[in-house]
Amino acid sequence: MVRLIVFAILVLILGYGFSWLADRPGDLSLIWEGQLYQTRLIVAATAIIALIALVMVAWWLVRVIWTSPHSVTRYFRARKRDRGYQALSTGLIAAGAGNALLARKMAARSRGLIRADQEPLIALLEAQAALIEGRHDEARAKFEAMVEDPETRELGLRGLYLEAKRLGATEAARQYAEKAAENAPYLPWAAQATLESRSQAGRWDDAIRLLEQQKAARVIDKPEADRLRAVLLTARATEKLENDPAGARDDATHALKLAADFEPAAIIAAKALFREDKLRKAASILEQAWKANPHPEIGATYVRARSGDSTADRLKRAEKLENIRPNNIESLLVVAQAALDTRDFGKARAKAEAAARVEPREAAFLLLADIEEAETGDQGRIRHWLAQALKAPRDPAWVADGYVSDKWLPLSPVTGKLDAFVWKNAFAQLEGPVEDGTALSIDTALKSLPPVRDIRAESAAADHRIIELERAASIARAARPAPEPVPAPKPPAKPVDIQPTPTRQPSDAPEPRPFFGGLPDDPGVKNPKAEPEPKTRLRLF
Repeated sequence: MVRLIVFAILVLILGYGFSWLADRPGDLSLIWEGQLYQTRLIVAATAIIALIALVMVAWWLVRVIWTSPHSVTRYFRARKRDRGYQALSTGLIAAGAGNALLARKMAARSRGLIRADQEPLIALLEAQAALIEGRHDEARAKFEAMVEDPETRELGLRGLYLEAKRLGATEAARQYAEKAAENAPYLPWAAQATLESRSQAGRWDDAIRLLEQQKAARVIDKPEADRLRAVLLTARATEKLENDPAGARDDATHALKLAADFEPAAIIAAKALFREDKLRKAASILEQAWKANPHPEIGATYVRARSGDSTADRLKRAEKLENIRPNNIESLLVVAQAALDTRDFGKARAKAEAAARVEPREAAFLLLADIEEAETGDQGRIRHWLAQALKAPRDPAWVADGYVSDKWLPLSPVTGKLDAFVWKNAFAQLEGPVEDGTALSIDTALKSLPPVRDIRAESAAADHRIIELERAASIARAARPAPEPVPAPKPPAKPVDIQPTPTRQPSDAPEPRPFFGGLPDDPGVKNPKAEPEPKTRLRLF
């Protein structure tokens, strides 16, 4: 397009020049070696331009003839290169499709048509073909050769990283990712793997530094970088909480500035401030976090801010949280638990029932069971509330990759992913309809709640019954006649040679029978000790 425009401009210029000369006629005289040459100006200009064009054409022809051998060689070389790139393209497509035979064939053809040092993709095609065919040792050798070339170093490191991950060599994979991240922190896979490995090793400072490099290279967006930085700062603050409360406080408050809705950071910051006896500032942080998103761990930390507080003081703190977020299930459960600790069963029961009305969840019914056990001790009513808790939806928990944790963790213990834990329902409600065929609600549970049993009266009646039974047994034993004594056999007057006859038992006393080794209870089997029955003689008529 540019050439066409330039050509049009030149034609216009020439046309304008000839028009200008035609409007101004004149003669041109030239004396050369005593001869006078005279012509019109327009003819002279045309001849000069034609001469210039003729010289240019002659020069082009001479140049073409002079460079023709090189041009022919370059043509065949370009044709060969084009065939090689066509084979390389076909081989890469075949490798992506899993056609190992065609990929291997195209790799050999492209290596014969293109020099491998000029095109590094040939080594990649051969490595991919080896991976498809299951020759992993050859593939690793290809990737190691790529690492030696600065142009293909990143490609070779990624191939070695994937192979190490496939073999389960975590340490080798970490080293490859570290090496790639040092040379090219803008690589997402290397930076992410290195970030997770440093976090797993507890190298929070190195992980934060690498995250800043990623942010500067614009590998990740600013909101995502701020979130990950808040997670890393909270993890570092958790480790510093015992030995360095001031450092934990600084890291946690910085994390809150980056992610204001991050509950673990608020909890760690408040605990660090509690250790420094800064109760007001810690309470302010927890109240702001509770106002944004009520969380049971925030409520428990706020209520038990001081270990020396009485149960009444804790109840006042819980009621303050309820005033901040009224008609919320977490607020009602916190107040109900604090009221139970103070033995105020009426308030505890009312708040727990209100929480179950807001959201019929497992925690509300379990709390009602605890209240029932502390107040009445009625096992029937306790089992009733436990059955309701079993049918109710489960409580939220920290979940990451199917793993449920009782506390927040910066990394997933399953995959090692950073910031994987989410506060959500770990398990769904039990499938199938409810036993009575109605929807689960606190009103239905209260209607089916069994009445309170008088345990003291039942216990007294049971004790009285036991006393009466013991008295009747003692009277029966006293009224039973004593057994007659059996006379002992007299010793013989003088020794005899025969064996003494054993003393027979009284006729009313049965003969003792052994438990094992006795005769079977079969009427057809005769007792050898029994007396023989008289034989009956049959008379034939």
